[in-house]
Amino acid sequence: MNEYKFEDIKIGLTEKFNIDITEEMVNAFCKITGDINPLHNDLEFANKKGYEEKVVYGMLTSSFLSTLAGVYLPGKYSLIHEVNIIFKKPVFISDSPLEIQGTVIDINEAFKQFTIRYEIRNKNQVKVCRGTMKVGVLDE
Repeated sequence: MNEYKFEDIKIGLTEKFNIDITEEMVNAFCKITGDINPLHNDLEFANKKGYEEKVVYGMLTSSFLSTLAGVYLPGKYSLIHEVNIIFKKPVFISDSPLEIQGTVIDINEAFKQFTIRYEIRNKNQVKVCRGTMKVGVLDE
């Protein structure tokens, strides 16, 4: 886990990591959220809607933004204030591993907050999700 302090944050600072999405994750997300939409849980339904596989929950994919901020950028002293999510393409389990990358694009000294532009790409480097996050940095 990274331990960036506010004074360590600079425009252009970038962190990234990879994550494998599994069937177990999809099932756990369904159980935790109660989202039983068949697009995510029924292959026959997904096929009838034009997808070769069940579609991974977009919010499961974007949940790794918490890892981006809470483990990588800034890590230990993170406090997420705002997340803007744009889903570009559906994600399938076969798209793993996903690459989550964030880059600092703005710093607000008054609020000890910075803005991350992030992208999530599939194993073929196709952008599946993008957006921005505003993240605060807690004092030690």
